[in-house]
Amino acid sequence: MAHPKPALSAPLSPLQLELLKLYSTEMTTAELHELKRELARYFAGKAIAAADQVWDERGLSNEDMDAFLDG
Repeated sequence: MAHPKPALSAPLSPLQLELLKLYSTEMTTAELHELKRELARYFAGKAIAAADQVWDERGLSNEDMDAFLDG
């Protein structure tokens, strides 16, 4: 008995479509790992930039972070 295909709750975003195209190409395991590292590096950089912006907007210091981590 064939399983029904799940319905998509929303259309795929342009990013998702591009990633599907990229992942459909033939890649070695090493290339796939490299691609995953690059994507992780990209998104980590975006997260760090956003955190830096909040840090600057709030005028936080290293002492503020130490107090946050301690408490």
